[in-house]
Amino acid sequence: MISTLRIATRRSALALWQADHVAKILRKNHVGQKVELIPIVTEGDRRLSGTLSAIGGKGLFVKELEQAMLDGRADLAVHSMKDVPAILPDGLCLAAFLESEDPRDAFVSSRYDCLDSLPRESRVGTSSLRRRAQLLNLRPDLEIVELRGNVGTRLERMDQGRCDAILLASAGLARLELSDRIRERFSVDKFVPAIAQGVIGLECRADDRRTRRLVKSLHHVTTATRVTAERAFGARLGSSCAVPAAGHARLTSGKLRVLGLVASPDGSRLVRAELSGKISAPTELGVRLAEQLLAAGAERILSSLDSR
Repeated sequence: MISTLRIATRRSALALWQADHVAKILRKNHVGQKVELIPIVTEGDRRLSGTLSAIGGKGLFVKELEQAMLDGRADLAVHSMKDVPAILPDGLCLAAFLESEDPRDAFVSSRYDCLDSLPRESRVGTSSLRRRAQLLNLRPDLEIVELRGNVGTRLERMDQGRCDAILLASAGLARLELSDRIRERFSVDKFVPAIAQGVIGLECRADDRRTRRLVKSLHHVTTATRVTAERAFGARLGSSCAVPAAGHARLTSGKLRVLGLVASPDGSRLVRAELSGKISAPTELGVRLAEQLLAAGAERILSSLDSR
């Protein structure tokens, strides 16, 4: 008998779509393989009041899924990689990355066509310090409204008039067939995405050779190179959702280019840089970029946040 592969997932519509997407590919690639979804309500989903940085960070969206694998209740977890901390619990590993969806941030509004068309002092909803900092750097006149919850909840609150616009990941909207809500997609140079934004990652127990073999066919090498560089950049900065940091890598003309940014929460101070290097050395390139930013002023910004 072929034992059932159990996938731990959050209960949000987007998380369930991603887990089901992975399950369908696994069933197609391994005929006869049974796959079961195990929906779990995470701490991050339960605690919707307060900022993510104040209640414990994005790791709250993956902690229970990881514990389910460590306890033997699940074999695999499907994550939005931007939610996965740089350091994994002992005994777990990232086994595969699916090909990335659009990494860009999206401007969504019921009334306005783009960020530049927003009247002065408009209200923009987001729960991300990264987005807040870059928004205020571009438009210091805006009022930022703390807005948490799943994609549907945020869209509903905007439509009800709580804010004039919201920022969301283009990838999530595309997966939920809501791309028609997007009014503007920011270029990665204008608005640097979150580390690993748009990427679905698969995590399992490091000693689970069967699961690692099953998911190997889903692994996208180019995406893995990009994610490796970005996560190395973030790890060197010690970044979390409490730090307005952003990073994006892309392969162009046979080179790996990594763009990084660190900002103060109010957007008044912003340091950014870009490096190019060998595709074969993504970790080294990500670390070098982080060190360049730290030397250029990012360390002072981070130190000021630590002292709060």
